Amino acid sequence: MAARSHNSYYAIAAIALIGIQIAVLHTLGQPFLAASGRILLWVNDPWSPDMSQQLADWYSFSHIIHGFIFFGVLRLIAPRLPLGMRLLLAMGVEIGWEITENSPAVIQHYRQQALAAGYVGDSILNSVSDVVMMSAGFLFASRVPGRYVVAMAVAFELFTAVMIRDNLTLNVINLIAPSGWRPIAAIHDWQAGAAH
Repeated sequence: MAARSHNSYYAIAAIALIGIQIAVLHTLGQPFLAASGRILLWVNDPWSPDMSQQLADWYSFSHIIHGFIFFGVLRLIAPRLPLGMRLLLAMGVEIGWEITENSPAVIQHYRQQALAAGYVGDSILNSVSDVVMMSAGFLFASRVPGRYVVAMAVAFELFTAVMIRDNLTLNVINLIAPSGWRPIAAIHDWQAGAAH
């Protein structure tokens, strides 16, 4: 009975966190749905205006990897915390990132990248889906031996690099590296070639 009660509290807290996410993104001016008004399960074309607007796309793999990483880090630094509490912490971090990612300054920074030249931020639908993807990755990592989780993360990174010339690693490099750094220009040129 106590376990069920705790699970109910975790579920309510998770819904509350997503409610805060939706409210803040709405305040920032992000739309609930794509401009087309459509709801799609998957967007395959990285140059499509529906990218980062629908339920899932190539960047969903990165959010699953976020879940892998958050589980690993929290297992190291807070092993005594219940799994539900660790998941809530991971959700809080992911939601914090989603809000930051959709701030005007970060949107403008992303637009300097070849693949994100037309980026206008995420729809609220896509942003909430990103948090769900992260949560799925977190829960998967909680049930599978670490070596398989690492192997899957590497496979996702290689797969998306081959398919769209982008992945979580390249996203992080593009986000934090100085714009004048030569390798950044080389990455942008390589990514721009995906359109040809």
